Amino acid sequence: MLVSVSTAFLFALITAALIWFKRITPAAALAVWLCGFTVASTGLSGPVNSLIAALVSAIGSTQ
Repeated sequence: MLVSVSTAFLFALITAALIWFKRITPAAALAVWLCGFTVASTGLSGPVNSLIAALVSAIGSTQ
């Protein structure tokens, strides 16, 4: 029997395990998660890219 697993799901599990075993902080995991969706070009990559662009723009306008 062939089982197919999405790489985005697989990396989400790996990231969750890293948080569980306290190898990375939740903030670092969020950065990993955002970069993962950006690089993987999944269905969420468009909104994630827009969110990152908005955050960069907001940080740039405060200085």
